[in-house]
Amino acid sequence: MADQKSLSGLTEEEAKEFHKIYRASFGVFVAIVVVAHILVWSWRPWLPGVNGYSMLDGVNTVISFLA
Repeated sequence: MADQKSLSGLTEEEAKEFHKIYRASFGVFVAIVVVAHILVWSWRPWLPGVNGYSMLDGVNTVISFLA
């Protein structure tokens, strides 16, 4: 009776082992995502500063020159 399979086809021990690996890999994924977001924020913040998006003022000039 200890080897009884569930709907997933895993025994309880196998399911616990899978869950442990899943939690660890999800933690690594979240850590990578947090670091990536911090790096992107330091490169180009999502919210404008005091001057607004003034760093994008030159984009219109470049686009009109290329078009």
